[in-house]
Amino acid sequence: MKKVIMCLISVVLSVPTVWGQISPGELTKAHANLEGIRNCVRCHELGDKVTNEKCLACHTEIATRIQQHEGYHASSEVQGKDCSGCHNEHHGRNFDMLNLDKATFNHNLTGFQLQGAHKRTDCQACHKKEFITDTKLKDKKLTYLGLSQQCLSCHPDYHRQTLSDNCTECHNFESFKTVPNFHHNQTDFALKGKHAEVACIDCHKKETVDGQPFQHFADVPHANCTSCHEDVHHNKFGQNCTQCHSEQSWGQIKGMANFDHNKTGFPLRGLHSKVACQQCHKNNYAAPLPHNRCNDCHADYHKGDFTRTNPASDCKYCHTVNGFQFTNYTIEKHNLSNFKLNGAHMATPCFSCHKKDDRWRFRNIGSNCIDCHQNVHSGFMDDQYTLKDGCNSCHNENAWTEVSFDHGKTGFSLEGVHAQTDCGACHYTKGEDGKTIQRFAKLNPSCTECHQDVHHGQFTKYGEEGCSRCHGFDDWSAAKFDHNLSRFKLEGAHASVSCISCHPQVKSKEGSYTKYTYKNVECATCHN
Repeated sequence: MKKVIMCLISVVLSVPTVWGQISPGELTKAHANLEGIRNCVRCHELGDKVTNEKCLACHTEIATRIQQHEGYHASSEVQGKDCSGCHNEHHGRNFDMLNLDKATFNHNLTGFQLQGAHKRTDCQACHKKEFITDTKLKDKKLTYLGLSQQCLSCHPDYHRQTLSDNCTECHNFESFKTVPNFHHNQTDFALKGKHAEVACIDCHKKETVDGQPFQHFADVPHANCTSCHEDVHHNKFGQNCTQCHSEQSWGQIKGMANFDHNKTGFPLRGLHSKVACQQCHKNNYAAPLPHNRCNDCHADYHKGDFTRTNPASDCKYCHTVNGFQFTNYTIEKHNLSNFKLNGAHMATPCFSCHKKDDRWRFRNIGSNCIDCHQNVHSGFMDDQYTLKDGCNSCHNENAWTEVSFDHGKTGFSLEGVHAQTDCGACHYTKGEDGKTIQRFAKLNPSCTECHQDVHHGQFTKYGEEGCSRCHGFDDWSAAKFDHNLSRFKLEGAHASVSCISCHPQVKSKEGSYTKYTYKNVECATCHN
């Protein structure tokens, strides 16, 4: 008896060793229940490999689709191949025997071609339990089967069964926001005129139903225009809007060509005859409108600049019905104001003075020159000639270039050539940067302030009277110089000697000049 027990223990202890020698490796988690030597024939034929029949005997969902010639396993890519060619076993518990390469998998072979946004969607976004319609596959831990090809099997029915369940009748696979396959003219309400330009949301309103957004597309009332549009006439003309209006525009009223507006007490003249009706008749064409004064309809663009009560002010005193850009306010009327138009002011356009801060202004705009014109002499000329006396100290209203100024007021009277010289020759100069510099205030009246000292300082000892001792204002000739009044009178042969014999040209670093002055006038200074 003891020997029998020992033998049994030996056999039992040797089974794992035998199994390890027979099995090529552990099965995956999905087939772990098939481990053991007694389960080999559940997948293998005795002494042979795994057969497709054995696989499909368990995986009936695949077998059914193959029999129906549907799905990936019934495709030409897979048909006739062994299951084990793609799905191997005995590689360990964690081996992925599904062997699915998502990057290269040809989804078209499943019978559902991926188009548009479906191509860019991750597999797990569609292949999840809540989308499986086959109840037999609901409990499977991992499957890519059991999905329907109907849009609503994955996507919520935004239209709540008010439209066809075939979403592709309107949408494509790129986006639900667009409806490229939908044509409104195929419905019982073709879009014509302005209706073709209206945004969908204007007619198909959005609302919230059971906490979810919903937009009406079906059964929108459209028997009459007032189904969507407000009757601004309050049923005074009935409900048949098409008697007067068309789908092209509310403003294009039928029969308006024959309507005599003169009978209303307000004849349409000038630009009024071109104004659309609704610009005056805002919401009610039948209601009487005030029209005695322009500002009954028009805003006071001038912000009260012309407001008066006796007589009451109105636009018609300056403007006509031909347009606000035209005015019948003449120069004669302007000259009745506090600012008469003279000279160039008569040719100046109104906006040059009256259009300020992007609007027309007629009150408190100033009457001094610098209120409109820039004071270009500011900082360069004494204020008494700009602020005190105004620009008309020098200029007139005909042109800025017509300068008339009593230069004697400055203490420097203009004589000779000075009286004929242009102002700019003395008062304007070029800076180092090439820009013009004004020179009016605090000018030195000495000749050398404007003129170069061609004598190189020989007469500076005479001060401001240096030049005037010899020269006048008519030209540069030394008409005032009398040699006999100098310390060396010209007598005898000296009277006939040429000037250059005694006053030669001298060269220096600053340039050549004529030598006129000598330290002494002794004979030896000139004669050997």
